[in-house]
Amino acid sequence: MQNLKTLTAAIVCASLLPLSAAFAQTMNKADHKASKTRISADYKTDKAACKVQKGNAKDICQEEAKAAETKALADAKMGQEIGDAKKDAASEKTEADYKVAHEKCDALAGDAKASCVTAAKGKFGKH
Repeated sequence: MQNLKTLTAAIVCASLLPLSAAFAQTMNKADHKASKTRISADYKTDKAACKVQKGNAKDICQEEAKAAETKALADAKMGQEIGDAKKDAASEKTEADYKVAHEKCDALAGDAKASCVTAAKGKFGKH
């Protein structure tokens, strides 16, 4: 029985190890979906490992499996939201820099101004 608990704990821990490294970086939508699929598969495996146990030990095992799934899904959601926030922030910063560059062009006239505006649009992808 003790060996089974140790095995179950090892399975749960092993399934969570890749998550900590994976969520240190942000995820795109495809990574997020793949992560959720992997988390679901890990949960099913962990829960199946609980079937051999009896009584309260089985209940504890199932709760631990569910808790591991819940935590992993929360980390996946956080990784996705951080990625989205970083994209939004980068876009807003670029737009702010473009507005400053465009405003600097207003101090110029004629061909110099047109050239300046064209250069600013090119630099910030505003074609």
